[in-house]
Amino acid sequence: MSVSFRTARRDDVPAILAMLDDDPIAAAREPGKGVDPMAAFEVIEADPRNELLVAEEDGQVIGTFQLTFIPGLSRRGAERAQIEAVRVAVPYRNRGIGRRMMEWAVERARERGCGLVQLTTDKARNDAHRFYASLGFTPSHEGFKLRL
Repeated sequence: MSVSFRTARRDDVPAILAMLDDDPIAAAREPGKGVDPMAAFEVIEADPRNELLVAEEDGQVIGTFQLTFIPGLSRRGAERAQIEAVRVAVPYRNRGIGRRMMEWAVERARERGCGLVQLTTDKARNDAHRFYASLGFTPSHEGFKLRL
């Protein structure tokens, strides 16, 4: 299997949205006050602290995730990388693609000089918790969200 990673392009947005929509936990959430997906893509694309990435095999988008680089004074000013919206298309799951995506994301954060990589995952995603732990992530914090 030859999987490659690259920055998402405008024509990848429908495939990315399909992966995000094909998720029972996300589907059960109350819809947010989102903007047009193409407008959101343009904002991400224009922001040097955000990278929307895709995993691709034989020209087909089979996975996605977003990296956001967050500056701060915490950790003596080391930038941190936030990994969000991790998805692998259903037919490609359980083939090691998610692991390769996360390894790629961690390496990208190292290249950028980040001092920490962080992510959140829904409390109901027990398989994801085991997966992230197998990669060395530790559940060191409790996350809180406030819908606006």
